[in-house]
Amino acid sequence: MPDETALLIADVLEAAGALRRLGEQTAAAEGLTQARWQLLSAVSEDPLTAPQAARRLGVSRQNVQRVANDLVSLRLATYEANPDHRGSPLLAPTPSGREALARVTARATDLNRTLFAAVPAEEISATRASLRRLLTELDRHEGTEGKR
Repeated sequence: MPDETALLIADVLEAAGALRRLGEQTAAAEGLTQARWQLLSAVSEDPLTAPQAARRLGVSRQNVQRVANDLVSLRLATYEANPDHRGSPLLAPTPSGREALARVTARATDLNRTLFAAVPAEEISATRASLRRLLTELDRHEGTEGKR
């Protein structure tokens, strides 16, 4: 019998890849990239520094800085003074950035409703609970408990 754990990992990676491709298509339909969409979303509630956003998104600070600079040049975000650290400004969406985020989020919500219509809500909840437990164990293994 095949190793169920290895098959689960393969399925999760396959799903992640398919969802990434779909996310790129969804973002592109609203004139964004998935990276810009994710960063706008990350800073939509509270402005964050590039390092804070990078930790939240699980990517490098340099990558976030590049995407942040793109968002600012497109006038979808702005840098604000950071009272806690003068050398590390806070990134916040502009009104145009909030509008773009709302449009792409609405498009994604509609798409997700269609995609998951055939999957019972209980299965989605159970799958999510299992993945959260796995993420907790991964955090414990990496020594980063409580980071999620």
